[in-house]
Amino acid sequence: MNRIKKAACLALGTVLSVSLLAACGSSGSASTPTPSASPSASEPVESSATFTTVESGKLHMSTNAAFPPYEMVKDDGTFEGIDVDIATKIAEKLGLSLVVDDMDFTAAVNAPAQGKSDMCMAGLTITEDRKKNLDFSDSYATGVQVIIVSQDSDIQGPDDLKDKMIGTQEGTTGYIYCSDDPANGGYGEDHVIAYTNGSTAVQALLAGKVDAVVIDKQPAQEFVKANPSLKVLSTEYITEDYAIAVKKGNTELLDAINGALNELIDDGTVQSIVNSYIKAD
Repeated sequence: MNRIKKAACLALGTVLSVSLLAACGSSGSASTPTPSASPSASEPVESSATFTTVESGKLHMSTNAAFPPYEMVKDDGTFEGIDVDIATKIAEKLGLSLVVDDMDFTAAVNAPAQGKSDMCMAGLTITEDRKKNLDFSDSYATGVQVIIVSQDSDIQGPDDLKDKMIGTQEGTTGYIYCSDDPANGGYGEDHVIAYTNGSTAVQALLAGKVDAVVIDKQPAQEFVKANPSLKVLSTEYITEDYAIAVKKGNTELLDAINGALNELIDDGTVQSIVNSYIKAD
């Protein structure tokens, strides 16, 4: 059975509970600036559109900063990573200052719809369920979900996960796919434990509480590097595209973000940022 192909076609029925607020908090209005208003050397996006943010002059990014190398907490308490660096460049182009709001993954995904952030960047993939409350930007990176097991494990690929206990990060597509009904290519909720972040899931694997962890490839490699008793299986679980999420219907902000993002892709900035964190195999 080719579970990878089946997983890509799953009907994503898991509901991510999101409360839509009738009115967001006090939102500042920001017009896309002229070049002289840009706070950095990055050229601002040329547009006559007007967009609003939850705080005037700032772009709030909700994330879960335990997902290396996309978002991480530095020793000094500040943030770094692919998503953080790209978001910083987007904010510069929009004439705004980036604010990183670190929280649980599910809360980070819900934050734009609740008016608690302007956008979510957290290695986030597009699902039909998330599209009920969020709009998504163009894709800026590709993520591959893989399986982490102990060095002496008899698990060799996705098909061997049947009847095993699987650890995932709560709210992620890894959890959605794995916990789905076996008829849809999943393993059933009884065989999946959701943890607040990937690090906690890996600790559960080290403690023998689960037999495997399904998570994105890049953080998986970082976790295994720090724990030599673990390994990443060569068989990929699924491939997905990452995108930026904003509150559904916030077209003006989404258009501004897409304009800035595509300029950063076209001039090679996004690839340069990715290359600085992910070295070629």
